[in-house]
Amino acid sequence: MLRGMTPTSSWRAVPKTGLVIAIDGPAGAGKSTLAAALARRFRLPYLNTGLMYRALAAAALADRIDPEDGTALAARARSIRFALGSGEVPELLIDGRSPGRSLSAGEVEAVVSRVAGHPAVRAVMRAEQRSLGASGSVMEGRDIGTVVFPDAEVKFFLSALPSVRAGRRRRERGGVRAAGEAVAHRDALDARTNPPRPAPDAIVLDTTALGSAEVLARAVEVVESAGNRGGR
Repeated sequence: MLRGMTPTSSWRAVPKTGLVIAIDGPAGAGKSTLAAALARRFRLPYLNTGLMYRALAAAALADRIDPEDGTALAARARSIRFALGSGEVPELLIDGRSPGRSLSAGEVEAVVSRVAGHPAVRAVMRAEQRSLGASGSVMEGRDIGTVVFPDAEVKFFLSALPSVRAGRRRRERGGVRAAGEAVAHRDALDARTNPPRPAPDAIVLDTTALGSAEVLARAVEVVESAGNRGGR
């Protein structure tokens, strides 16, 4: 976030100066796989905004902040330093370090939707996300194309059947059954707090029966087409 500006006044004011590819969708739809691949392909910074909310959830657990206390959570969010690393494809740094596997822990998974559902928290995070990604990025999350970057040149919304998404999450977590069950739990919580929905101009990709290579090929075509047209 730009220092000296409040989240509600600053996040929309940050001008977009580079190519932004926004990827939204529910847990397990394939956002991270596609986003990372597109970032490598087009040599853009890769930002997984879910990790930002997970970092806050982990901090709240460590500091014993009530997941229902939006004011305290927003204050804690402002104390976390989010930045981009160096390298050919810069990625998110949290307090100067790459996100650790602890952010995928079950206790974090159990509270992250509640933590992320507070408007005050989302205002802080959106300001940070806009600031980090405005010079060009591939950014994934729940409301990137609709709220954080409604002016993104390319917007994707990924979806898949719940059973398929749960299976993917289990494989990501080493076959742990609870990881798959957590997808249904997240869906139920997100439906009440921040349901993912496609932007009106988003390209919707149902990844239920598509492999990651097929999804990437289709997405690359869309991005290159948008570039040839000079953006949307």
